[in-house]
Amino acid sequence: MRVLELAKRRKTVRQFLPERPPKEDVMKAIKAAKEAPSGMNAQPWKFVVVDDDWLKGKIRELCEGEEEKFYSRTKGDLMAWLNAKGFKPEKPFLSEVPYLILVFGHTKAPYWLQSTWIAVGYLLLALEELGLGTVTYTPPNPKPVEELLNTPKDYKLQTILPVGYPADPKPKYERRRLEEVVSFNGF
Repeated sequence: MRVLELAKRRKTVRQFLPERPPKEDVMKAIKAAKEAPSGMNAQPWKFVVVDDDWLKGKIRELCEGEEEKFYSRTKGDLMAWLNAKGFKPEKPFLSEVPYLILVFGHTKAPYWLQSTWIAVGYLLLALEELGLGTVTYTPPNPKPVEELLNTPKDYKLQTILPVGYPADPKPKYERRRLEEVVSFNGF
């Protein structure tokens, strides 16, 4: 499938079917992600796949604890938007999904942040091509999850991707028109 078609089709998924996709499909998607370009070819990413139910539950518990703190101090436009969209501190998709892919970046590598997120972009499109859904869930404070997984100090959790067969009925959020996001020779 062509990249533009995949990109147009790909949407955020927070609800999943109970069937477990083959582990080989998850590995195929990660195999595509590791081909992303990176500053000085440092390839500063690390993908941790979690399929253990207890560990997924513990990750959910830690993330929800941090979400509670985040929601308790969030106000204004952001809180209004979260309420309007129905978001809450509970993140059931973290334990109900067959797989979690935790994406870490090696902070000592040049351009580690940009490079890691380019790999995430590749991963999102590869998952879509395989018929798998996900959401880029970024915990408000990744430290508790990093500690749980004994993450080396030079690595930072960037996102948690719950991966499974999509069952989310919500449509893809509308995208801005091309003319709104492109200009030539200046802003």
